Amino acid sequence: MPASAKTNQLRIIGGRHRGRRLPFPDQEGLRPTSDRVRETLFNWVAPIIEGARCLDVFSGSGALGFEAASRGAGEVVMLERAPKVVRQLRCNVETLALEAVSIHQADSLEWLDRPGRPFDLIFLDPPFADDLLESACARLAANGWLAPGSRIYLESAAKPGFPNLPADWDLVREKTAGQVLYGLAIVADAA
Repeated sequence: MPASAKTNQLRIIGGRHRGRRLPFPDQEGLRPTSDRVRETLFNWVAPIIEGARCLDVFSGSGALGFEAASRGAGEVVMLERAPKVVRQLRCNVETLALEAVSIHQADSLEWLDRPGRPFDLIFLDPPFADDLLESACARLAANGWLAPGSRIYLESAAKPGFPNLPADWDLVREKTAGQVLYGLAIVADAA
């Protein structure tokens, strides 16, 4: 099989679809969040995941969005710009019959430039080489995507680490797994 036709798989690790394997295509910069990191993340957000509105900003394989849906999120909006990746995400939504999941083919930063309505949980796991994390954080904070108490999952290369976060975000969790830094921020209540 030619390298461009290679299909990879991710495994949902918890919830209703636990153990299901889903294909995702090869795409430069696409690297699913590892099982170990996802397990930690979803332990952190377990108290709020049931019924939560989730935004998966750089969906890629869909590992975070599908995990959230499997664990009872009320709505999952997934953003991805690569057409072949979007096609596979849509196939996976259909395979799992996930009515609460919507896939949008879009440039994530352009999408975040629009006025939004607050989400409970946002996943920010952009391709590391593209240096998009700081821009995404600024757009989320500026355009109505967050409310006090919203949680933001951040993932980046361990070096150089997280960018400066908006002033009203409290980084409450932070860990490293190999070359990956990941953490959870919460939007503070207005003073």
